[in-house]
Amino acid sequence: MRHRDALLTWFDRHRRDLPWRRTSDPYRIWLSEVMLQQTRVETVLPYYERFLVHFPTIEALAAAPVEAVLALWSGLGYYRRARQLHAAAGQVTASGQGFPRTLEGLRSLPGIGDYTAAAVGSIAFGIAEPVLDGNVERVLSRFLALGEEPRSRSGRTALLATARELLVPGRPGDSNQALMELGATLCLPKAPRCLLCPLAAGCRAAAVGEQDLYPLPRRRREVVRVRQVVAVVEGPGGVLLFRRPEGSVLLAGTWELPWVEGTETGEEDDPAARLGARYGGRWRLGPRAAQVRHGITYRDIEVAVHRGEMTPGGTVEEGLEAGWFDAEGRVRLPLSSLVGKVLAALAGAQRLGPPGRS
Repeated sequence: MRHRDALLTWFDRHRRDLPWRRTSDPYRIWLSEVMLQQTRVETVLPYYERFLVHFPTIEALAAAPVEAVLALWSGLGYYRRARQLHAAAGQVTASGQGFPRTLEGLRSLPGIGDYTAAAVGSIAFGIAEPVLDGNVERVLSRFLALGEEPRSRSGRTALLATARELLVPGRPGDSNQALMELGATLCLPKAPRCLLCPLAAGCRAAAVGEQDLYPLPRRRREVVRVRQVVAVVEGPGGVLLFRRPEGSVLLAGTWELPWVEGTETGEEDDPAARLGARYGGRWRLGPRAAQVRHGITYRDIEVAVHRGEMTPGGTVEEGLEAGWFDAEGRVRLPLSSLVGKVLAALAGAQRLGPPGRS
């Protein structure tokens, strides 16, 4: 009991002033939790404020076209989150019963799993359910000196039991946020600030100076190295972009530069012909003008950038959406972050002069 009281006292004194902590509106709390998944607070803040200017209520979000939602999400990544957010808003609005106030009701919404249901339920509705995110896993793995991976079945069971013990009756939302805040500000992955930690007196890892050993590392998925050839085609209206089909495994519905897979050696057989096979039309590419690296999940992508043109008379493959977009137009699109990297690299290469052969 003394640990949970110490944790909450610390949180009351040192909590960061964040916009989603100034409201009890479940929509705004839910939005923050979705945006914060795999994204830092500093990155989320401007997106959160801008999103609420356009969609101040769940009804406004539900009524908006998904393209407008994705455009405002552009740059946050993991676009599936935005699609599920939009779908869940539509489901809540269509029900006519308002935001679900139970864990079961919350979990029934698209994109809401155990963590988000517990976070929204505890903060907005006072449901006494513990949360487990990456920050909480790290704090409690050190607190227990947990001798197994935190996401194993038994490891998760042990962490949830401890998190539940740290919930203060009547303030479960603040208790959950206190653990998350502790992991974000003091119990850092490297060089944790243990002298300031409200749980230091009971932390088993800190007692023997082994904080850096916990949590035990997960088995990492092997990185897959991928090569791509990207064509930058410029016209009077801007840069030629294509929209990924809705059924794409990654980045569905986002706009991107035309590309094809490269070869292992980097010696391209005929990327122009393969661009034609993929997008339709007839293509011509100049020499490689720049090169960038890009990561998506476990993929490490090496991108060869070429200036190109789609020759007169070329037609877009049936079913694909394409368009010419200048810088102002691109701001309004749900855009793959690779587009910005490629265009910046191309502009930099142009200032430096032609690259050498590789």
